[in-house]
Amino acid sequence: MGRINELRLIARVAQMYHVEEKRQSEIAEILRMSQATVSRMLKRAEQEGIVRTTIIPPPGTFADLENELRSRFGLTEVIVVDCSEDRDGAIMARIGEAAAHFIEVTLQQDEIIGVSSWSQTILKMVDNIHPMKGAKAKYVVQILGGMGDASVQMHATQLTARLAKLTGGEPRLLLVQGITSSREAKLVMLADPVVRETMDLFGRLSLAIIGIGAVEPSELLARSGNTFSRQEMAMLHEAGAVGEISYRFYDEDGKPVETPLNERVIGLTLEELRRTDRVMALAGGESKTQAIAAALKLGVIDVLVTDKFTAARLLN
Repeated sequence: MGRINELRLIARVAQMYHVEEKRQSEIAEILRMSQATVSRMLKRAEQEGIVRTTIIPPPGTFADLENELRSRFGLTEVIVVDCSEDRDGAIMARIGEAAAHFIEVTLQQDEIIGVSSWSQTILKMVDNIHPMKGAKAKYVVQILGGMGDASVQMHATQLTARLAKLTGGEPRLLLVQGITSSREAKLVMLADPVVRETMDLFGRLSLAIIGIGAVEPSELLARSGNTFSRQEMAMLHEAGAVGEISYRFYDEDGKPVETPLNERVIGLTLEELRRTDRVMALAGGESKTQAIAAALKLGVIDVLVTDKFTAARLLN
């Protein structure tokens, strides 16, 4: 009978603490035992299954989907957002809202943030970030060249500058073409000391915020002129490319696709992304599902923010 008496007292201590909301010091005084004994009994209550923790996810959240995605793809964190319809515009808005809140809560002092400034989803995130009290970021770095059509070029510049202002960081723009006409043209642009100064920060990024794209360019990139030709796109398809991150392409197995086109891109490489402390990807939508699934196999993404429809497709 010794064990049952021991468990009965442990259950009583647990009831006083968890149900009656008494402090450990109060319980110790009432039951005439030391506070250390009370603490040990509360731990025993959990070990014996007397106290069990139950988490009830609030409506509009998807803990099961998030847990399964974390487990399957080895991710640190997954945020799955609710969305009323499986439509790109609605999905981008909800992902942007959730990503903004996550950044506000988790951003550390003196972070060096790399941002994929041609992403419409990331623009939605920036639209939802509140100005942060006190300096947080040190630099906000544009990780893909942004020169293109003037009416669209402002998107990349303004996104980077706005994120820097909101986070208290200094913007570091990459004011060259994302895709150059030739390898030789790229080398000329890389000789510019201002360009080199920005790109030198690629190896110091503590956080990269990226979008994930299909091989075919988004509407924004197509309008910018920062795209490959149809013949070059056909070359990428033939090489097995299914998606891109800052114009670095990869196949369905999550392996980089190496073509001569890589020599013409001015921006962060997948290897540099792999060395970044924390990589946060914002992506959703049916047209990008294959690209997202393959990107998760690259092993570079730590945090994924997506929608419930895309999450279900990724797990299927």
